[in-house]
Amino acid sequence: MTNTNYPSANTPNQAPKKDSRGLIYGVLIAALLGTWGYVIWDKNKNKEVTGQLQTQVITADSAKQAIQLEYDAAIVRLDSISGAYNQLSGKMSERESEVTKLKSEIRGILSNRNATRAELNRAKSLIEELNSKIMGMEEEIARLSQENQTLTTANTTLSTEKAQLQEEYNTVSTVKTELEGKVDVGSTLNAYNFNMTALNEKSGGKEVATSKAKRADKFRVSFDVDNRLATSGTKELFVIVTAPDGKVITESGLGSGAFTTREEGEKTYTNKITVEYEQGQRKNVSFDLKQTDKYVPGDYKVEIYQNGFKIGNGKVTLKKGGIFG
Repeated sequence: MTNTNYPSANTPNQAPKKDSRGLIYGVLIAALLGTWGYVIWDKNKNKEVTGQLQTQVITADSAKQAIQLEYDAAIVRLDSISGAYNQLSGKMSERESEVTKLKSEIRGILSNRNATRAELNRAKSLIEELNSKIMGMEEEIARLSQENQTLTTANTTLSTEKAQLQEEYNTVSTVKTELEGKVDVGSTLNAYNFNMTALNEKSGGKEVATSKAKRADKFRVSFDVDNRLATSGTKELFVIVTAPDGKVITESGLGSGAFTTREEGEKTYTNKITVEYEQGQRKNVSFDLKQTDKYVPGDYKVEIYQNGFKIGNGKVTLKKGGIFG
């Protein structure tokens, strides 16, 4: 039997084998750690980028909000002066048309949620221009208000002066009216030296004075007039002849009329005559009156009116005729 001799494990001549699993594990762990580190780094990087983007968005939103606030403030300012501006200027001006265009463009930019930085800068610039125009409108309002105040003060002064002048005018007018009235009354003619005669007309045109009613054909009235205040010119006289029964008689061939007196109201006249008067001179007036009806016995009265006043009167008495009258 052959004995085979196996070397002992403790034989010093044989070296132990190396175990490579630790190395592999180390490499794997290092790779894993590197992967995690990259993932963590990448995640942090993404957070950083996201944060930057969010910051940019927030910054953009803040800028837009700031611009929006500037615009809102400008609109409030504009609204506060528009009413006064329109009231003082009285009409829409070219400046208001420009303001309307600016407002429209600014609103267009601010209403765009995706407005770019350039567009927001444009809006900011437009708002500055808008505020400049609003300032100009405020200055215009101040100027117009001052002018309006000046005009109001001047108008008040003129109104006061007008009232004073009107009062003075009224006083002068009252005095003038009173003086004119006095002159008017004072210039009324005076009638005197009254004479009233009944005449009988004979054949051949001869006229004979008579006191008999049945023979009277007409009256001849004469009197003198004068007044140093009366101006030269045509004067209108109204003649009223009253029959014994108190009725105003009508002149033959003429119709009577009515006129207004200063103290007795409206009266009916028998005849109206005109005379040419020369200032400061005595004027004799003579005229005939022939009534339509036959004359009757009694008193016949004649009254003369001029300028609404009775300036004189006369009377003639006709008697009843006898057998040989």
